[in-house]
Formats: sequence, C-alpha cells, structure tokens
Amino acid sequence: MVRFGYKLMTEEHGPSALVENARRAEDAGFDFVSISDHFHPWLESQGHSPFAWSVLGAIAATTSRIGITTGLTCPIIRYHPAIIAQAAATIAAMSEGRFTLAIGAGERLNEHVTGARWPSAPERHEMLAEAIEIFRALWSGGVHTLRLKHFTVDHARLYEAPERPIPIVVGVSGPHSVALAAEKADGMMATEAKPELVQAYRAKASRPGPRYAEVTLAYASSEEAAVKIVHERFRFGALGWSVMSEAPSVESFEAATKFVRPEDVREGAGLGPDPESHLKAIRTFIDAGFDHIVLTGVGDDQAGFIDFFQRELKPRLTDLAKAA
Repeated sequence: MVRFGYKLMTEEHGPSALVENARRAEDAGFDFVSISDHFHPWLESQGHSPFAWSVLGAIAATTSRIGITTGLTCPIIRYHPAIIAQAAATIAAMSEGRFTLAIGAGERLNEHVTGARWPSAPERHEMLAEAIEIFRALWSGGVHTLRLKHFTVDHARLYEAPERPIPIVVGVSGPHSVALAAEKADGMMATEAKPELVQAYRAKASRPGPRYAEVTLAYASSEEAAVKIVHERFRFGALGWSVMSEAPSVESFEAATKFVRPEDVREGAGLGPDPESHLKAIRTFIDAGFDHIVLTGVGDDQAGFIDFFQRELKPRLTDLAKAA
C-alpha cells in the first residue's frame, strides 16, 4: 500500500506553526510527516529555519498516531553521529516507536556553519556509512568505543536506548548513494521521479524497504497564483543537486536562481485548485515505484492545503494507492 506524508518545511514556517501543521496533518489523515533539518533556508523569501529536533519533540508529544521522519538530517558535519543517535532515540521514545531517521550527505549551505571542512561527495558517503554503524551500535544498548576512519565514539552509552531498532532511510540521487542505501539502510528517499533509482535500489538491496519521494505541490486560487508561489519560494529546485549541495549561502542561491523563470518551475509540480493537476504529479512518483510519497505544499496557506488534501486528494489517492 502506498502511504502519503506531509512535508514540514522548516524553511517556510516557524516552530509553533510547524507543530500545529503536524497536528492538522494527523487530523486530516496523512500517514506520516517528514521534517527538513536545515540551519538556513534556501531563499530569503522562505524566511525561517528553526531547530528541527526541538520541533520534533513537540510533535512527538502532541500527536498520537501519525508517523514521524526526518527529511533529511545530515548527521556527519554539523552534528556528530552520536548526538543524532541520542536525539533519534529520544524522539522514538517520545513517539512510542513512530519515528524513522532519514539521513543524507547534506548541503554546504547548512553544514559549513561550524567552520568544518566541506568534504567531497564520496567522502561524505563514507562518513554516512560510519554514522549508520554508530547509530546501530549505540541503539543496541551498552557501552561502546569506536575508532573509525572519520569518527570516534569514546565510552558512550545511551541510557534511553530504543526498545527496537529505529528504521534508517538514506537519501539517494545517483548510483553511489543508492548502493549505500541498499547495503546499509532500511529504505531510500529521493526528490526526483526517476524509476531507475528505485530499480537500482531494489536490485541491490537484499531486503528492499520503503521508497520515499517528495513531490512539489502548490494549492492556490488559480494555476497562475500557484506558479507565482512556487517561483518565489521553490525556484532553487530548478538548479539540481549538483548545485544545491555545493552553494554555500542563501545569497548564493539568490544569485544562482536570478534567471529562473516562472515557466521553469511548472514541470512536475501540482498547481492550483484542480485536484487533477496534483494527482498527475503524485502519480508520476507512484508509477516510478515509490511507495511513501511526501506531499510538499509550498506557501503560507498550510491550513488550506491540508484541507484540500482531506477534501479533494485523499479519497482519490486511496483508490490510486490500492491500484498501485
């Protein structure tokens, strides 16, 4: 069965609004929420970036059914893996096992803030593999000392270790990250409707897990109003990951997207008040083989978007999921 999630965009909303949006998403019948974990927004027009883990604690405490996942946390530079192991175990306990840790190799935009060196993508993938090793060791209970190539854990024990292992999902965009997800993780997450990513993951994984993907939607009074919102808030997506992972600042993204036109953000997005536009965008990811679809409603009117999901999308998505 395909499951549908709601994206908590920390770049677009303050901490209290995010908690309220998660509560609304649970009431509206979403299966899970996925929260971005950034130090900066992508663009000045987004204007927010609260600490995701504080927000996660509040969400875990104020919801009772809905699944919770990060999307994505980079646990290798701005954070040490041992800290994320402890944070994830705490959220898992507070949510009574509803938490999934989704991790990725990060963006320079967020990870440079401590002054640490920005490694190449292959090195970051090595670091992610070590982070997963650290997570699983600490979650197993007991005292652990690990001296790995990139990280050291010195006589560490989690006194709030999870009752059962926390699922780990790895963000993928190409063959190296797909191989890492297949070998080390319990699932994969992507932002593009590329069936080859799903096919490669399923071919390589001994026990393929959930395949997450994010789809961009903008509910508004008209298609043109929705295009305007996406262009204002989400035009950074037109740059692709080779740029998005390397640009160092909000100012860089403002400059890099200066010539992105409104028509450039139309492709693949659900736009306006017509449910068919949104269903078409979502169906592309289902047809590509993804089974956990994160609906990213761009813009300020999250109450309107969540109501639109409950009224117009959810009944049809239920039939679409059954068919898939």
